[in-house]
Amino acid sequence: MNKVIITCAVTGSVHTPTMSDYLPVTPDEIADQAIAAAEAGAAILHLHARDPDSGRPSPDPEVFMQFLPRIRAATDAIINISTGGGMPMTVNDRMQAALRAEPEMASLNMGSMNFGLFPAVTRYENWKHDWEPEFLESSRDFIFRNTFADIETLLRELGEKRGTRFEFECYDVGHLYNLAHFVDRGLVQAPLFIQFVLGILGGIGADPDNLMHMKRTADKLFGDDYRFSVLGVGRHQLPLVTMSATMGGNVRVGLEDNLFLDKGVLARSNAEQVTRMRGIVEGLSRSIATPAEARSMLGLKGADRVAF
Repeated sequence: MNKVIITCAVTGSVHTPTMSDYLPVTPDEIADQAIAAAEAGAAILHLHARDPDSGRPSPDPEVFMQFLPRIRAATDAIINISTGGGMPMTVNDRMQAALRAEPEMASLNMGSMNFGLFPAVTRYENWKHDWEPEFLESSRDFIFRNTFADIETLLRELGEKRGTRFEFECYDVGHLYNLAHFVDRGLVQAPLFIQFVLGILGGIGADPDNLMHMKRTADKLFGDDYRFSVLGVGRHQLPLVTMSATMGGNVRVGLEDNLFLDKGVLARSNAEQVTRMRGIVEGLSRSIATPAEARSMLGLKGADRVAF
């Protein structure tokens, strides 16, 4: 329990290129930043893809395959492919890269929800790409779909057929009960890796009391059969992930979740955030899990059984 798994979410589908010149967009940029984050101490790399020309989130497996083999060749880090994708991808779109790559891990969102990015539109006057303000504004009328049938499909196609295990992303307390439903049905087996996500407009708020409530609820539902990590959005990232480390949990950082290193100071890379978090974890007298240790902790199939 002294080992802390650092997950680095490298680019995501929430932030747009205008928001930071350091947000990786091209396959080379994503690969470079992912490798550097692993070298800084991230045991898990949580990956999305983007259109290399526009920077728009992309579900295209061919784009993923431009950086996945390179990352695997350069580092032993666990590669976790998102099935959350981004607006306006269908569920079928969102799973294609993971179906193609058969990774050790994939994210799995545990319920449908509102997912509001539109407040960011008012923060910028000039945009690098025409698609950006429309993309953000469209979230005002967007439902992030993750039905029980969708979840069953991913559990079957990725978990049962391909041996992929999951980062269960829980944006609210009800998502924990959804996960318990699948555990009760025998469709999900321990050890579980649960990501508490706090601060998305439409999900549970980024408040320490809410994190404690999520943890108490997970303890009640899953006992000793799970490990947890914390994702705090934006300025809430560092306080909440530090709180997770003090509670015996794991941490997630990266430019998908937060573009800044300090107040008003953009992070120049994902590795900067990993390095900052590693220092905090080690200052708490906990140690960083290596990829091999994380594989053992989470019961993963191993990098030799992926398809890239």
